[in-house]
Amino acid sequence: MMKYISVAIDGPSGAGKSTVARAAAAKLGYVYVDTGAMYRSIGLAVCRKGIAGEDTTGIVATLPEITIQLTYQDGAQRVLLNGEDVSEAIRTPEISYYASKVSAVPEVRKFLLETQRNMAKNGNILMDGRDIGTVILPDAPVKIFLTASAQSRAERRYKELIEKGQQVTMDGILHDINERDRQDMTRAVAPLKQADDAVLLDTSSLTLEESIAAVLRIIREKTEEKA
Repeated sequence: MMKYISVAIDGPSGAGKSTVARAAAAKLGYVYVDTGAMYRSIGLAVCRKGIAGEDTTGIVATLPEITIQLTYQDGAQRVLLNGEDVSEAIRTPEISYYASKVSAVPEVRKFLLETQRNMAKNGNILMDGRDIGTVILPDAPVKIFLTASAQSRAERRYKELIEKGQQVTMDGILHDINERDRQDMTRAVAPLKQADDAVLLDTSSLTLEESIAAVLRIIREKTEEKA
């Protein structure tokens, strides 16, 4: 049986995990799996139904109505919620808030767990999220904890949203990021933390290209060690 390689990248909101992971996966020829997009999709479904982020009962009741698919078009991952492409709709501050809320619900994590683990059984993958190295793929041979200061993450996010034409403020973005960090690190189920055997990578002072190169270097070093 062929042994596939799994790369787990964890880290806080806005650290650039998805962008860096997607680029690294493309260079390696691995399948990229954005688990955050899955939680965001559930958050979007809950938001659209008018259910409050604190309404755990309402969130759980919505799960049977949800199907999530990750597809690839021209090498880019697209996220389908009940057949609808929501790849852009899930990238707003409001849905970031909902994603944090639904990801703290045990039933939601169980709903997605097997889907995420099965992806690692069918090929070389690079998966990013909050608890990949600690919960989803604890045996992954390569684990990276990718982070950056709250200020640098807020500046990057502000620039990205302004370029998309959204009306936001730096103070508002920084507040949201700090609040998201607090929620992710203190939740009872699978809180955000660095796995004991993960390599810490702080990208606060790195460009995107430097961050990608650093991740590729870590992956090469770790896979050579395992070999």
